[in-house]
Amino acid sequence: MTSFTSDSTKSTTLSLDDGDLHVYQDGPRDAPALLLIHGSASSARSWDQLVPLLTGSHHVIRIDLLGHGRSAKPDDRDYTTPDQARRVGEALDRLGVRRAVIAGHSSGGAVATALAEERPDLVSALVLINTGPSLDAFIAPASAAFTPSQWPPTDEQLRGFASTGFSRPGYQLPDELLDEVRCMTLHTLAATMQGTRDYLQQRPLPDRLAPLGEPLLVIFGEDDRRWRSSSAADYRTVPGAEVELLPGLGHTPILEDPERTAVPLLAFTTTHANQPH
Repeated sequence: MTSFTSDSTKSTTLSLDDGDLHVYQDGPRDAPALLLIHGSASSARSWDQLVPLLTGSHHVIRIDLLGHGRSAKPDDRDYTTPDQARRVGEALDRLGVRRAVIAGHSSGGAVATALAEERPDLVSALVLINTGPSLDAFIAPASAAFTPSQWPPTDEQLRGFASTGFSRPGYQLPDELLDEVRCMTLHTLAATMQGTRDYLQQRPLPDRLAPLGEPLLVIFGEDDRRWRSSSAADYRTVPGAEVELLPGLGHTPILEDPERTAVPLLAFTTTHANQPH
């Protein structure tokens, strides 16, 4: 099924064996591919403000991971990070994308890393945006976000949950992104977050990335309230890794200041797009 959400965005649903995945495509189809992977309790819409800054030089692809956004939300599927990465690889195959720069925000960076481990043939370079390198870097919340008795969450609960994603107190998350969380099931949210924890606990991301030999850019909002921004330095153990700290921004620079986020992202992707492995 294919539709168009605007004059420039192509919206497609891909039917995979274990569930439908929703995909957005922007920019010229003959330009180098750039895949954007959202984090937990989010969706492809989290990249909306950044996409127009990228389409001048890239074929931009966004995927709603299984359990998120407009993708299927089955309760009888695995939501581990490697499983999510496998589905992303299958989606790129279905779209005819042979090589892409893969950018992930937050836990989406873990999915990007797993994709590079599983399908190095698809990945020309990696960008991780406020992706904690290990569980040691995680800043524990004051209280649990939701419980089964509280589902679906109220607007107040959703905004409280989202508040640590931004550096500025009182930042108002766009209503459409709150709706995306509300449309999830408690199972898909909890299973996805547990999948990220398990993946990081098994092996820190820098240890996974170092032997892969992929070009790596790490962008980190310096005022992140979910992951210690000083932990971005852990990625320097990856040969050739570039680390860019953004002062005054928090966990979600793609929403807080897309223009500043786009500067290092475009400089990196323009250099490494479609490079041979």
